Amino acid sequence: MDSIHIQGGIALQGQVRIQGSKNAALPVLAATLLTVEQSYIRNCPRIADVHAMVSLLRKLGCLVTWREEGLQVDSSQVCRGAMRGEAVKGMRSSLCLLGALLGRCGEALLEHPGGCVIGERPIDLHLWALEQMGARFSEEKGMIQGRTEGLHGARIALPMPSVGATENIILAGVMAEGDTHITGAAREPEITALCRYLQNCGAVIEGAGTDHLLVRGGNNLYGAEFTVPSDRIVAGTYLMACIGAGGCVHLEGAPADEMGAVLRTASQMGASCWPTEEGICIQASGCPKPVERLSTLPYPGFPTDLQSAALAVLAGAEGRSVVEERIFENRFRVAVELNRMGACIQQLDAHTVVVRGVRQLHGAEVAARELRGGAALVIAGLMAQGKTRVTGCQYIYRGYENICRDLRELGARIVSV
Repeated sequence: MDSIHIQGGIALQGQVRIQGSKNAALPVLAATLLTVEQSYIRNCPRIADVHAMVSLLRKLGCLVTWREEGLQVDSSQVCRGAMRGEAVKGMRSSLCLLGALLGRCGEALLEHPGGCVIGERPIDLHLWALEQMGARFSEEKGMIQGRTEGLHGARIALPMPSVGATENIILAGVMAEGDTHITGAAREPEITALCRYLQNCGAVIEGAGTDHLLVRGGNNLYGAEFTVPSDRIVAGTYLMACIGAGGCVHLEGAPADEMGAVLRTASQMGASCWPTEEGICIQASGCPKPVERLSTLPYPGFPTDLQSAALAVLAGAEGRSVVEERIFENRFRVAVELNRMGACIQQLDAHTVVVRGVRQLHGAEVAARELRGGAALVIAGLMAQGKTRVTGCQYIYRGYENICRDLRELGARIVSV
């Protein structure tokens, strides 16, 4: 499917189920390397990034089978740490295999990870942290070679709450000799999910959900069953779509307890949101309200992965908003495409834009350049008068199982072509 076609101007109504979390599923799948038994990972989203991770695991020797409710992974035959370079291209999350491979095989070979172009996102922090645990790295011809004669526990103070670095330290730490103390750890719910899976496998991890983790290494891990939690970013995307297009929707399975900052922002935008036993309800009517200043922050702050979606909604708000991106330095690329649809977004610097809401966006042909910006263009298409065609949909399919099907369930006129 090369493009998404949208007929805008229709309010959303109804209920849609939220898929399993991309950002939780990928590190959990990497963690299945750490046991020689089978694991069953339920509620894995069938998205491009998960299919790419499955391909990587198979190349490493895992037997991976899709079942009705998820993925069955047998890592008993894994005996090498090398991956083909071409398999790593385009997926930043392959980096989380680094700590797992060092822990399981004592070596890892991978190309500089790819992914969305939303900033430099250096991997130095990952390498530095793993070096504290006994790994050594070299680079040749674009490949990163990691080796260890045996990982050991360490005290690691992260200078910034990096999600990926925290995950890599945890994955290496459960296989290391001794205890690993992490201060300044990222607190995202996806890290808590990784810890829960590893605990199900017999790992001892204390402090999940806080910025201070204690990982006790040296325990033999066994296979386990685990259910991937619902995707808070997908839920936030559809919540923003409802605010932008108007209507009343129920997000079945949406993790309200993980979305405090998003729900507060939705309220500022004029929407009424309330948790239910099964998810979240959103009711929105009229034009969205502007937000004086919306800043992205590490969890539990407003997520950078929803900044583009919020930008699309604020493009149709009645007034002036300021959006500040504090996580990545190149995440306003979608503003150019939104302006092609009639938005008035002015970038002040690498981290700040001013949005002056317009009465009506209009349909246009626009191009997705990265995952979350692509989803934001779909939201803008729902808000716009007329027809919108979004190209570059391969980025969107990295994180959304079937965004067109989900939005059609809410009454949108949207198709993949």
